[in-house]
Amino acid sequence: MVLRHLESTIRNKLFQKKAILIMGPRQVGKTTLLKKIFHQNTDTLWLNGDETDIQQLFENISAKRFQAIIGKKNIVIIDEAQRIKDIGLRLKLITDTLPEVQIIATGSSSFELAQYVNEPLTGRKWEYILYPLSFSEMVNHHGLLTEKRMLPHRLLYGYYPEVVNNEGNEKEILRQLSDSYLYKDVLMLDAIKKPDKVLRLLQALALQLGSQVSYNELGNLCGLDSKTVEKYIGILEKTFVVFRLSSFSRNVRNELKNSKKIYFFDNGIRNAVLANFNQVENRNDVGALWENFLVSERIKFLNYHNKWTNYWFWRTKEQHELDFIEESDGQLKAYEFKWNHKAKIKPPAKFVSHYPNTPIEVINPANVEDFLL
Repeated sequence: MVLRHLESTIRNKLFQKKAILIMGPRQVGKTTLLKKIFHQNTDTLWLNGDETDIQQLFENISAKRFQAIIGKKNIVIIDEAQRIKDIGLRLKLITDTLPEVQIIATGSSSFELAQYVNEPLTGRKWEYILYPLSFSEMVNHHGLLTEKRMLPHRLLYGYYPEVVNNEGNEKEILRQLSDSYLYKDVLMLDAIKKPDKVLRLLQALALQLGSQVSYNELGNLCGLDSKTVEKYIGILEKTFVVFRLSSFSRNVRNELKNSKKIYFFDNGIRNAVLANFNQVENRNDVGALWENFLVSERIKFLNYHNKWTNYWFWRTKEQHELDFIEESDGQLKAYEFKWNHKAKIKPPAKFVSHYPNTPIEVINPANVEDFLL
């Protein structure tokens, strides 16, 4: 396993009288990361929120009883804490009454799902997301040249640690991951009333990768009304399957103002949803795969390096488009993504005229390190 970006951050946040929350999909290494940090610390108590007796333990927990349970331990790690009802209230109680105890909780879905309460922890938590492995982590692991040579492979199979560490078994592992991940963590949620249609919705989203989406159109494809589509997409976001990217607009005429694109957190999961692992040379969606890869990797990069940046895509009603827009410290930057490193683009005239000082850069496999490192 390569060194994860969050390790030093977590070490620096210990014992500041706040809970540390590490969110992210299952099987991305949250527990492995914590074991690496605390494996030699005998003052650590590990609890698993997937276990029924642990869930029952927290139902009527008091600070005094919790202190008796942990004894002299001063670090408590709760894995899959979202399984515990009202976990936010429980963590608030412990944080407020036992400030000398460091609580660390992991979750594979946002705590507010299915009646889990997150709001009570406002001002009492440090919260971080751990994603699947990243391009920069793999470059640090085995070098830039090797990782750039692996790009066609990454577009197909993604960056889940188990996938990366088991070359030759990627399809089987992704099938198991997508089955347990989607069925256990998403489709079994009480908020999901029509799991078969959620699978259809995921397939529709996978097929529309890189395109602006319409909730009405998706609903017609899946047999759902538009409000239910929006609700289910929100749940898929909170369980770290997909994420939304909004359109950029400064009220220029004909700019799309309320449009959305939807991307997958990991290319491998996207391709598993479609059961399509054809090589990139034989695909007609390689441009969409490259776009999904770059957007998700850029978001990892910005988060892991604590860069305060807003991001969008830009498009007009005449279908003029730029794939990615960033704004940081008042400065705009625009990017277009091309898998073919020889491809040229003509910057959209409307964008250039209205945002004249904004640099536009084409990102392809030849210069990808400029965008992701």
